[in-house]
Formats: sequence, C-alpha cells, structure tokens
Amino acid sequence: MDDITKILSFEVKKEIAERYFGFRKRIEDDKGLYEQRLTASSLELESSIGFDLIRIYILLHDEQLIHRFIRLIGLPQEFFYDPYFVQSASIRRRVFSGMKSRGWSRRARFRNMFYDVYESLAGHVESYRKTLSELTEEQETIREQINLFYRRNDIDSIMSFIRRIDNPDPSELMAAATIDAQHGLDEKMRLHPPLPACDLLPPIPPLPALDAIRPELKQLVNEAYKIPRQWRLRDEVLPLA
Repeated sequence: MDDITKILSFEVKKEIAERYFGFRKRIEDDKGLYEQRLTASSLELESSIGFDLIRIYILLHDEQLIHRFIRLIGLPQEFFYDPYFVQSASIRRRVFSGMKSRGWSRRARFRNMFYDVYESLAGHVESYRKTLSELTEEQETIREQINLFYRRNDIDSIMSFIRRIDNPDPSELMAAATIDAQHGLDEKMRLHPPLPACDLLPPIPPLPALDAIRPELKQLVNEAYKIPRQWRLRDEVLPLA
C-alpha cells in the first residue's frame, strides 16, 4: 500500500512540476524572442533610418536647413543629428558609398539623390512603425500570459500542497511554512513582464508622402545645392576600396 502511495505521490508531483515549469518555460522563451526583436529593431533603426537621415543632413549641410527639414516632416528635434556627421569626410563616404547617382547634370544628381533618400527613409519609417506596433502587441501578450500563469500557479501554495501529499510531521510542516514565509520563494521565482517597446525605442510619426511636400523639399534642395562644398556627390558614391 505504501508503494502505491509513493508512486501516486511521485506522479502527482511530476505532473505539477511539468505543468508549472512547462508554462514558465514558454513564457521565458517568448520573452527571449521579444528581447531579440527589440535588439534587432534598435540596430535596424540605426542602420536604416539613421543612415538615411545622416545622408539627408549631409546633403542639406546647413544647420538651419536641417532644422527646417526636421520640422517639415515632424521628426523629434535633433533626431540622429550631430554636426560632426555633416562635416566628417569618412562618414560621408561611408553612407553614400555604392549608392546610385542618376541625372545628367550635377544639380539633377543632387536633387534626385535627395528625393531617393527621402523615399527610402519614408519606407524604413513605415517598416519600423509596423515592427514597433507588433512588439507592443507581443509585450502585452507576454504580460497577459504572466498574469494568467500566476492566476493558475502559486508556488507557495504548490509547495504546501506537495508537503501535504508527503504527509510530513506537523511540526516540520509548520517549520517549512515559516521558512517559505521568510524567504519568499514565490517572489524569488516571480516572472516579470519585459518593458514595453515604446519605453525602449523612440516613436516616429509617419512621414508625409514625397509628392505631398515636394515643393517644400525642392526649396530646401535648391538652397542646399548653392552651398559651397569641398566634395562632389559622384565621387562619394564610388565603392569603398
């Protein structure tokens, strides 16, 4: 009879453990994937949106023109802007290397490059906003999963139940309960939801379509083109050696 009791006790404890840690593992895996996507989105923000903005800032060159552009499209002030980026020859060569330059005249190549980069920027912003929305939903789902997990699983109650199955001496049971209360096992093992994506990544408004602000952009480009420079766009787009 004792053997049957031990077998049943073992099976019950095994089922409880598998259910508890299986559910917990799924949540931890989801958190890990979420955090990986956050990291990838942060890198994408820099390598796509950041590079496009730096290209535009370099083309505009003048700080007042840059600020007018930022206000025109509704970006946060100083977003990815650093005067050093505009002045650095190595950064300029890096961000323009390998890009296609089209147009018969120097002015046309300059204008077309600006428009092409702006359209690339608008596309990258749209993709970023979609990803940010998806990450927001993922974080909310994980938060709800954790709430559900704790509605169904209370580690202190589970441990107390297991001890009752094992039928320990009442004095030992009280001592164990006191230890649990002191050490707060449930708190030590508590799952916490990840931070919302909007707390870690900057929100970016959708950019106006090129055709909707073409006159304003053309004015900026015309003013920027007249600024004397020590470099030519066609030389900057050559592949790096």
